[in-house]
Amino acid sequence: MGKRTIVPFGPQHPALPEPIHLDLELEDETVVRAVPSIGYVHRGLEKLVEQRDYQQMTYIMERVCGICSFGHGWGYVGAVEGLMKVEVPERAETLRLVFHELSRVHSHLLWLGLLADGMGFDSLFMQCWRIRERVLDIFESVTGGRVIVSFCRVGGVQCDVTPEQVAKIISVCDEIEDEIRKTGLVFINDTSVKNRLRGIGYISKEDAMELCAVGPTARGSGVNNDVRDFTPSYKALGFEPVLYDEGDCLARCRVRIDELMQSLDLIRNGLRNLPEGEWRVPVKGNPPEGEYAFRIEQPRGEAFYYVKGNGTKNLDRARVRTPTNINIPAMVRMLQGCSLQDVSMIVITIDPCISCTER
Repeated sequence: MGKRTIVPFGPQHPALPEPIHLDLELEDETVVRAVPSIGYVHRGLEKLVEQRDYQQMTYIMERVCGICSFGHGWGYVGAVEGLMKVEVPERAETLRLVFHELSRVHSHLLWLGLLADGMGFDSLFMQCWRIRERVLDIFESVTGGRVIVSFCRVGGVQCDVTPEQVAKIISVCDEIEDEIRKTGLVFINDTSVKNRLRGIGYISKEDAMELCAVGPTARGSGVNNDVRDFTPSYKALGFEPVLYDEGDCLARCRVRIDELMQSLDLIRNGLRNLPEGEWRVPVKGNPPEGEYAFRIEQPRGEAFYYVKGNGTKNLDRARVRTPTNINIPAMVRMLQGCSLQDVSMIVITIDPCISCTER
């Protein structure tokens, strides 16, 4: 065994805008072991259930993560609605699906831009974020917000969409589809990009399952644990999970690129088949005693929401397990045996969100 060196990675790093710290144990330029440390941005959001009622907590849970804010709102209100046995109108459920997929598009485009930035491909970074702005414009035109949209409410959504807004959203999806396809081909075919991603950060299907990896991290290794595949509203729109078997950084990138195209189809199909009727039902009373759990497929993977009621307007507990939290063990496995220069690429490909992890 050669001489080993401990090299700190993070919490500030030029290629990774996330406050995660890794102690990298090296033999020459090879990572033998990686020890993660988290806890830099703990905010105590779950503790606020003692001070905010169950309706107000919707706004708190949205701020678990700005990028995934819509999904966190949906996951929380879905758990509360299950606890209170609230029947959500079909129109509201479809609108939630549409806006959740729009959120996935903006999250994946943001991630592709950060991946390009990590490789020093600045023009590709700016192109990804330029396309993403069109999605944020949709959020702003309907909800008034660009990132924190506060669209979900217990019982439905905050507002309906007009036929003109539906037509506009479909039109924007049509317009950006070709741009996304062309941009995605750069990640798949460009030699310099492939040299940084192909064969790097490998994790087998068996290891991904053993370590309970979720989202594109798992699906890049052929593991189908996409919650949408078990959701009737998604299956009704023809959803099929995107899977690749290579298990490397390039496979995880290709999963997200394919999911972008898939999300655009789901958005258009949902809007073209948007049910008529109410978009919110009145909710009266307080959450009863008991507990309820709700799962949702965030852009980074499955998120798990748990609420516990005590018969008052304040919940006893509101808990969320985020996908980055569960993907860290898989990331540590990917780093074993890699070159020091590939560490930032591997960490980026799990799409880490430390504000999600440290609530």
